[in-house]
Amino acid sequence: MKDREEVVIIGAGISGSSVARVLSKYENLEVHLVERKPDVSWGSTKANSAIIHPGHEDDPKKYPKRAYFCVRGNRLWHQWVKELDIPARFPGEIMLAYNDEDIKKLEYYLKLGQINGVPGLRIVYKDELEHLEPNVNPNAIAGLYAPTCGNLAPWEAVIALVENAVDNGVKVHLETEVTGIKIEDGHVKGVVTNRGFIEADIVINAAGLYADKISKMAGIDYFSIWPRKGQYYLFDEDAEPKVTRILHPTPTPITKGVYVSTTVEGTLLLGPTAEDLPEEMKEDTSTTREGLDYIWKEAHRLVKKLPPKSKIIKTFAGLRPEPTTRDFIIEAYDDPWGFINVAGIRSPGLASAPAIANYVKDLIIEKLGSKLKEKKKWNPYRRGITRFAELPREKQNELIKKDPRYGNVVCMCKGVTEGEIIEAIERMKKIGVKTITLDGVKFRSLAMFGTCQGSFCRLRIALIIAREAGIPLWKVTIKGPGTEYAIGDVKVLQKKAE
Repeated sequence: MKDREEVVIIGAGISGSSVARVLSKYENLEVHLVERKPDVSWGSTKANSAIIHPGHEDDPKKYPKRAYFCVRGNRLWHQWVKELDIPARFPGEIMLAYNDEDIKKLEYYLKLGQINGVPGLRIVYKDELEHLEPNVNPNAIAGLYAPTCGNLAPWEAVIALVENAVDNGVKVHLETEVTGIKIEDGHVKGVVTNRGFIEADIVINAAGLYADKISKMAGIDYFSIWPRKGQYYLFDEDAEPKVTRILHPTPTPITKGVYVSTTVEGTLLLGPTAEDLPEEMKEDTSTTREGLDYIWKEAHRLVKKLPPKSKIIKTFAGLRPEPTTRDFIIEAYDDPWGFINVAGIRSPGLASAPAIANYVKDLIIEKLGSKLKEKKKWNPYRRGITRFAELPREKQNELIKKDPRYGNVVCMCKGVTEGEIIEAIERMKKIGVKTITLDGVKFRSLAMFGTCQGSFCRLRIALIIAREAGIPLWKVTIKGPGTEYAIGDVKVLQKKAE
């Protein structure tokens, strides 16, 4: 056994970044996190329901891994969000019933939750239901209340996990696509990428929608992954009424159903749909009239009243990786030795991620025989980015005195300052982002997330990126090469701005 083993994790989504953070605890592991996109969290993680499910909706006989990891992951998230300074809320969720048949389903899921170890579950009836959720549809006669359910912004979670992992020694390789896995004598030797070869004793496949492709590179070909599209509505912050709890109907064999929830940023979110697409459509994030109409109709079944459609600021779609196995695929293999799949991590993947990461660590110890040695100075903490608009006036004044750029508000909708945008850029550079993008700034600072969705501030932010990254304005991109923001003759505009 080598004194120091090299680990390559493929995919910087919620699963891969969670594994990276957990493995960063060990001094005899050199961990590399490899991601084909220009930034972290830009795959399936970026656009989902953002819910930390409690764990009472998966039958442990049918889906043992989903049932096991969800409950334990939910518990760990309560700890991780504090350590990593991730904005999160735990308002609880209510599964609604409208008739006696639905109440039988509530009783079934209550029993599943008890088997799975979900704490605090109980069925509530009319009076308590309306007390827990004043905006509940009056046609609902009961609900299964799960108080441990929460939500967070999944991209913020990944950014926090990666920042913490990098602080603890993990190396991040962005814009790096794995094109092959080298295997000799039945053992993993490393990964071939568009940027060269990376040696590895252990390769962990957390490649989301493309995990089946990566698995095939290692000679493991017993499953496929197809994309399941989920479409959403997002409302403006001032849109009323909202909901206090997270609401959804009784699940179907395919989906947990359309949710109505209030995000950590205080916006109302409706969705998703559950549309199975062909395997070759793993990049199709388009929305459709049919899908959005379906969400609107289903959301009305959950609540007494929705805000007017004029208050919608965004519609979008995400893709979940649905495996042919139906359950998570988390396994270390004898052939090739050193290869671990973390594949098919569909819902409740966000909730499960911390527990999956710990299980992968256990596989490395128990299945691969590695003797891991904990670092004496591993740091579990990470400070979140400055949110100037959320600070008390005295703290704002102190910050402006130290750095006047915090007095220059760039994004009026969210109150984001130039200082925050520069901090976002610096954080991107620190984790190894080569291409500073508008989306990268957006997901860190919340600029362009408000009412106008960047219509008024995007150009000002692009000019800051051009200045800080030392590139012309016309080379600033939204999300990497091929998405250049500026078109036409913008050289004169940049010169005037300078």
